[in-house]
Amino acid sequence: MHQPARTTSPPAPPAPRSFAALRHPAFRYYFVGSALAMAADNIEHVISYWIMFRKFQSPLLGGIAVVTHWVPFLLFAFFAGALADRVNPRRLIQIAMAMFMAVSLAWGLIFYWDAAEVWHAVVLLTVHGLAGVLWQPAAQLLIHDLVGSEHLQSAVRLSATARYLGLLVGPGLGAALMLTLGTTWGLVANAAIYVPFLVWVTVARIPRAAALPGRALGYAAIVSTLKSVSGNQALVLMILLAGTASFFIGGAYHAQMPGFAHDLGQDRADFRYSMLLAADAAGALVAGMVLEGRNLLPSRTRTAIVLAMIWCVALGTFALSGNLFVAIALLFVAGFVELSFSAMAQTLVQLNAPAEIRGRVIGLFNMSALGMRTFSGITVGFSASLVGIHWSLAASAGVLLIVCLTLLGAAMRKTGMEA
Repeated sequence: MHQPARTTSPPAPPAPRSFAALRHPAFRYYFVGSALAMAADNIEHVISYWIMFRKFQSPLLGGIAVVTHWVPFLLFAFFAGALADRVNPRRLIQIAMAMFMAVSLAWGLIFYWDAAEVWHAVVLLTVHGLAGVLWQPAAQLLIHDLVGSEHLQSAVRLSATARYLGLLVGPGLGAALMLTLGTTWGLVANAAIYVPFLVWVTVARIPRAAALPGRALGYAAIVSTLKSVSGNQALVLMILLAGTASFFIGGAYHAQMPGFAHDLGQDRADFRYSMLLAADAAGALVAGMVLEGRNLLPSRTRTAIVLAMIWCVALGTFALSGNLFVAIALLFVAGFVELSFSAMAQTLVQLNAPAEIRGRVIGLFNMSALGMRTFSGITVGFSASLVGIHWSLAASAGVLLIVCLTLLGAAMRKTGMEA
């Protein structure tokens, strides 16, 4: 009797592996080195800001510190990305690490001679900001060379985790160095923390696609790049999402955290301040570990927008909360979803950027995601002088939530049209 032929189904694709990017040896070195560099970045902030506060007692200088850190991203991030298209990104990272080390050593000498002036702070903070501009786009191109497209989401998420790991441990290490070695030798030791990453990026063998030929660049190139990506919905939405999130909130609420800590109780405000900052950073760190360990939340445009909406709700509720434990829980959630949507947005940009202008597109994304933080000092900070820090942050979160709803509607309309 004739037996019907049995059909065999194709084998199922292999399940995505957790911490996939760490399976690349070069990326493991990159992860550790970049985490150390980020920790050193924050150690320097802890020591230099503390000494500047003691010497000058100037809120204006604190504002200058924020502006000088983010304005270079607004003005030059695009060009740094375009430069990374032309030259090997490792060269830009080498220059950036050398600049970070020089700034840390310069602070150490100035404090040793007790010669700090306001103009010293302005110059060194500006150089520090420019070093960050060179580092960020080049690093994002470098991880693409290290792991390729297949494990790019894992690499981006782990890189963001390394950044938050540095944010989490940097202040504690900075305080420890300042207490044990003093300000001058603490900063000298801090400069040495950059060395492992600088050495690795100098000697590592990293495959690199051929650099693009040099072409004259001006601000018109930004418009040209925008036109080039205007037909790609994922790129446009993620650049808009990152820019508006930075414009309305960014990291400005961190600068207001002492005020929130004070309003949440009458004693031990310094302890509450540390707890609030730690909750935000810990949420991001746990997000990186959990999402990578379970391989959750693949990069999708609508998912990134929904996560940003949860961030708005968490921060808005935190702003109006009067209970310390509720506030800590909400900041943990905020940190968790912030890392999730920001890493997802960056991954989508890198995956969708045309290879021939990838550096330019990443530079444009950084100009939006980081440069626009310059204005969050107005939306959250300046308005706080009019309505208070609680309503200022809550209102900013509410406006951003409306913007996110608009972006989500655009994403869903596009999906519906394609269906």
